[in-house]
Amino acid sequence: MALRLFLFFLVVTGSFYGRANDLAQAELGRLLFFDKILSGNKNISCATCHHPLTFSTDRLSLGVGEGGQGLGASRTTGPDWNPIHERVPRNSPALFNIGAAEYIVFFHDGRVRVDPSQKSGFATPAKGLLPMGLESALAAQAMFPVTSPTEMAGQRGENAIANFAARGNLPKLWEALAQRIREIPEYFFYFTEAYGDIQSPQDIQMVHIANAIAKFETLAFQSLESPFDHYLSGDASKMSPSELKGMSLFYGKAQCARCHSGLLQTDHNFHSIGLPPIGAGKGTGWNGLDDFGLELTTGDPNHRYKFRTPSLRNVALTGPWGHNGAYNTLKGIIKHHLDPLNGLQTYDPAQTLLPYRQDLSAIDFLLLQHEPTLLAIYQSVDLYPIRLTEDEVNSLVAFMGALTDPKSMDLSHLIPMRVPSQLPVFDFQ
Repeated sequence: MALRLFLFFLVVTGSFYGRANDLAQAELGRLLFFDKILSGNKNISCATCHHPLTFSTDRLSLGVGEGGQGLGASRTTGPDWNPIHERVPRNSPALFNIGAAEYIVFFHDGRVRVDPSQKSGFATPAKGLLPMGLESALAAQAMFPVTSPTEMAGQRGENAIANFAARGNLPKLWEALAQRIREIPEYFFYFTEAYGDIQSPQDIQMVHIANAIAKFETLAFQSLESPFDHYLSGDASKMSPSELKGMSLFYGKAQCARCHSGLLQTDHNFHSIGLPPIGAGKGTGWNGLDDFGLELTTGDPNHRYKFRTPSLRNVALTGPWGHNGAYNTLKGIIKHHLDPLNGLQTYDPAQTLLPYRQDLSAIDFLLLQHEPTLLAIYQSVDLYPIRLTEDEVNSLVAFMGALTDPKSMDLSHLIPMRVPSQLPVFDFQ
């Protein structure tokens, strides 16, 4: 019944427009999105780091993936007897509007993207191993969190999924996850409703799973009815004078729209804004603590420290901000954009939201003391300083609030009470 109510909500609120099988796929995708059966140790779901109650993010600067406990800013690094191996090295991105057709590149470093020259249609870390049949770049993206030891798979020796991940055997990993789903009779019912080509449980493939999750994310997190959208439609009454002033600055003096352009306020490109380096990094640079961003995908040193421009839709809801969540206030991240050098020189680590653990916290801010790294980051910056008054900065913050769709303030209707695996849906269970 709860699932049917969810579909009814999508239809009557205008959150869904599409075919009947789109509805069935979204319903299936919702269950899979919340089901921990897709993680190696069956202890984390997609929703854990992209939860409706935390506006499709996790409210942490750097994610706490497989092995953590709790939800959102209260999530811990796990029990003392079995703590997490490491933090997720980047901020958990919001999901609003990511199913839009203009999204053809995913992850902070662009490692999944549409590429017609590839047999699968997508360039990914799978190096030609990606199966055929994925319907979008978003679906291709959904194939990869389950392969990460830190995010969902677990560590070598803990489970079969983790072992396949450690050996880089992604086809076997995806097949093993699909087999888990095949063994749950209730899921077979949902798959037959969603896909006409599924006649028996053995027909279920990881491609079907990824496509369903992408369909759910596309329909559930669509968000285009903010005060700013009403303004674009000719109704300025829903925006305050401060918000209107901030909009004028955004598209004018502050030059935010150089990168945050288009309907979704993103050019889908990659830029270096010189964010302070925090966390354990991606195994690059000094002591392996740095994160070279786009260079990790392209291999081009000219792309070092460049990260994907995020959409600003519902941005006031989705902090901390930055590819590493370095800033926990909108004013802080805006001021950094306006003067990256000052942001690097005066950065206060207290602006992060990171659950404390002695060994992890001991390395979280080491790079902030490494002057060669800070110099290299600053030299890579694509921005130049812009002087704004405090009042003008406050107006920009106000405009960010005008990008919030009121419907996105409460997404609790997306949460199922149960999933077919019978694993706990709520992370405090």
